[in-house]
Amino acid sequence: MARIPEAEPAVRAWRERYDPAARAGVPAHITVLFPYLPASRIDTHVHSALTDIIGRHHTIHARFATCGRFPGVLYLTPRPQAPLRRLTLDITHHWPETLPYQGQFTDIIPHLTIAQDQPDTILDNIETHLHTTLPLTTHITTIDLITHNGTTWQHHTTFPPKRADGT
Repeated sequence: MARIPEAEPAVRAWRERYDPAARAGVPAHITVLFPYLPASRIDTHVHSALTDIIGRHHTIHARFATCGRFPGVLYLTPRPQAPLRRLTLDITHHWPETLPYQGQFTDIIPHLTIAQDQPDTILDNIETHLHTTLPLTTHITTIDLITHNGTTWQHHTTFPPKRADGT
């Protein structure tokens, strides 16, 4: 996951109320790949491969100026999306058994979820309020691997992408 701390002031209260992931300890973020490998499979080889894959990608500069929707879901749309898609595809290529969202969707749409399983009236209200706080920008300087213990999500490892200066 790519943490987006710059979004927290605008989205925290909405996410805590309408996004189960927030209540389970997940900060504002863009999912890179879900589901990933089970925690029991994360070992030094996986860590090394992720270090290599993520290290081939540059820091991602993104801007959030609009909201998007899936049925019952409201999210912030990062632009550009291509660097996030490439990162997801590179990880999936290495572990083809980890299809994004278990292969339910044919397109990868990077997004920062605000609310899930809500009627349009609630999503409309949230979106109206969010537009007063947009746009916001971020520099994604780390990618975090998190694991689920059955109740909450916990940080496992942080991986740095390549910086703009190539380091």
